[in-house]
Amino acid sequence: MDTNAQILEKTVETLDPTWVLAIIPALNEARHIEACIRSLMSGDDWLRRVTLVVVDGGSTDTTVEIVTSLMPEFPNLRLVHNSKKLQSAAINLAVAQCADDSARFLIRCDAHSIFPAGFIQSVASALQRTQAASVVIPMDARGESCFEKANAWIVDTPLGSGGSAHRGGTRSGYVDHGHHAGFDLSVFRSVGGYDETFSHNEDAEYDERVVQAGGRIFLDATIRKIYIPRGSVAALARQYYNYGKGRARTVFKHRQTPKVRQMLPILALLGSLIGLLAAPFYLPAILLPAGYLTILTAASVYVAMVKKSACGLLAGVALGTMHMSWAAGFVIQSLAGPR
Repeated sequence: MDTNAQILEKTVETLDPTWVLAIIPALNEARHIEACIRSLMSGDDWLRRVTLVVVDGGSTDTTVEIVTSLMPEFPNLRLVHNSKKLQSAAINLAVAQCADDSARFLIRCDAHSIFPAGFIQSVASALQRTQAASVVIPMDARGESCFEKANAWIVDTPLGSGGSAHRGGTRSGYVDHGHHAGFDLSVFRSVGGYDETFSHNEDAEYDERVVQAGGRIFLDATIRKIYIPRGSVAALARQYYNYGKGRARTVFKHRQTPKVRQMLPILALLGSLIGLLAAPFYLPAILLPAGYLTILTAASVYVAMVKKSACGLLAGVALGTMHMSWAAGFVIQSLAGPR
């Protein structure tokens, strides 16, 4: 029986690199962009013939200079400027400007990540093999600073985002949503690409349209990437607040019913607020926020013990930030309505 490596090698022999367009949306990614590009170009020489496009949303750090400096080493690397800044617009722009008639597969590569060798080959191979409309993959969070480590350790658990198949999952199969890695370009174009009015959750909104159009989404758990989570409470709060707003917009646009795991942070936020407001008049109400804080504290102690690191004590802070920020974004956007 052929191994995965042998299957990939055979597929690459029949997979023309001109069929593949790889895109990295970026905004102020000076810390990560070079490692990201080098990880994507690590592997078979076949990769050097794939068009790799960094779409910069107006970075004010040295992202553009770093990408430009790498172009002599990687002649297949291109830089496109995205005046709309958003990732959704970045992908659409690169497809419009860089996908010629021979392009069949689109590979999305987020700059805040480190990819395994041959990632682009693997995703394109999975698209060709499964004939799926999209291929999605699991993310394995890994931190560098103390807060990033705590964030990474808790995010992939059931208390964090671990209820999602693409958060640390190990089973391959067809799903209704996942972390975007590859697209059949004909499907991408036929459904209109990403909705550029979405600053966040554009992936879930796109997946909903693909499924409605009869497309299938394949989660390939053998293809994984390392995701570097946000390194501060403020950055994490902004990220999850926008995630919550984006999810609410998707729910409104497609008239969805939120999943139970998505409702839990909202219940935690509302319960804690009600408890705090009611406590001066009915003291037992304080048990609501106190109970939630107890869960966060227990999570911190557990992670610190399992990982044998004091950094784990920040896991509860990261978890509470994710929950409260996501819930606040969802509630505020829901009150504002579908816009």
